[in-house]
Amino acid sequence: MSTTARAQKAPDTRGPVRKLLTSFGFQIIAALVLGIAAGLIGRQLGATAENPTALSATLDTIGSSYVTLLRAAVVPLIFTAIVASISNLRRVQNAARLAGQTILWFAITAFIAVIIGIVLGLVIQPGSHAGDGLEPGEPYTVGTWWNFLLGLIPQNFLGLTVSTSPGAAEGTFTSSVGFNILQVIVVAAVVGIAALKAGKKAEPFLVFTESLLKVIQRVLWWIIRIAPLGTFGLIGSAVIKYGWEKLASLGWFAGAVYIGLALVLFVVYPILVRTHGLSIKQYFSGVWPAVQLAFVSRSSIGTLPLTERVTERNLGVPRSYASFAVPLGATTKMDGCAAIYPAIAAIFVAQFFGIELNFVQYLLIVIVSVVGSAATAGTTGAVVMLTLTLSTLGLPLEGVGLLLAIDPILDMGRTAVNVAGQALVPAIVAKREGILDEELYNAPREGLPFADDSGDDAPEADAASTPEPAGAR
Repeated sequence: MSTTARAQKAPDTRGPVRKLLTSFGFQIIAALVLGIAAGLIGRQLGATAENPTALSATLDTIGSSYVTLLRAAVVPLIFTAIVASISNLRRVQNAARLAGQTILWFAITAFIAVIIGIVLGLVIQPGSHAGDGLEPGEPYTVGTWWNFLLGLIPQNFLGLTVSTSPGAAEGTFTSSVGFNILQVIVVAAVVGIAALKAGKKAEPFLVFTESLLKVIQRVLWWIIRIAPLGTFGLIGSAVIKYGWEKLASLGWFAGAVYIGLALVLFVVYPILVRTHGLSIKQYFSGVWPAVQLAFVSRSSIGTLPLTERVTERNLGVPRSYASFAVPLGATTKMDGCAAIYPAIAAIFVAQFFGIELNFVQYLLIVIVSVVGSAATAGTTGAVVMLTLTLSTLGLPLEGVGLLLAIDPILDMGRTAVNVAGQALVPAIVAKREGILDEELYNAPREGLPFADDSGDDAPEADAASTPEPAGAR
């Protein structure tokens, strides 16, 4: 039984070449290859992070502009998605049980991931194999349990922060506006719960919020459409800035992280899928568009609309449940950033500084990873989570500076695993609760993942199914 709607579609009359060229997956892969090629050409022409050229500046502008577009939609997306997801629980039977099962499986998969990270850190010994030239340095941001708890208290309704610093010219100042994502999440959750408690009087507000969410999702679909262009700029710029030589001194560490990510994505997740009687092939073909975008954007929240779309359309999770579980996962479920990475990184730092960890400290790594995932808040990077782990273990925070050089390279893989897990858990819970649409889960992936009801101006894709999209609530 499922509440996921079905939509009729016209037969696909495209030829094989056109079908390939208009495939979203093919466009992303092609952009990755072209971006790497452009980055290598740029390095051959002498472009570096310290010595930019016209080509490197162009690639950086394309990539950074795409990330800026994604970030611009983060705050309204989080607020409306969380309020709408909480309100949608009123339409779901056994809502409390579903919420509890979701959080439980978030914790189970995080526990498995952090254990894998600890084992790899002990077996591969990345800190003992660190190359020369690494310089400890203070992290640009530090996470502590106290700061994390204080950060949950909203300073204002929007979680708005303003920072001012001296400008380039004497006597001038520049100000920048930012948002505390954790505070936005808290505000949205409180508003959503209050709206539920208000009952019928809050119905107009909830209807407006869901309508606003549709509009924001539509804007995000347009941004996602140009993901191949953003991919080209981001990858090309990363190759020029960091190059492959950056991996030389941290090769063992990078290898350990990516081995851990691969084990979770291609071993642990498939085992969980098969254990629940579902097709592994269908899981990967269904979730892959979101994984690709996550790899490029390095943002779980930026990928949220597509993650929710494929969870409903491809994996057959009922919309009323997916609209709660996926936004929750995008802000709290981080198997890559909050489990595998901090575990291996903490062991790396301890080994680099010659510090012997005891059983209690390993246990603390597990606890921090399972409990503290919300500290990453779905944003790019995992420095906050790493500093939270190091400070809890009493390890030197200067160790973070050792790893910053290759953090963007690692963050691509971490975010891809995060998003794969954020779609997996709702599918597992829906299957266990008997609400998964297995016919839809096993359907051919031939639809348009970004199409709306009318099917207008939506890019073709090779990895989506046919039900009504999430953007047409």
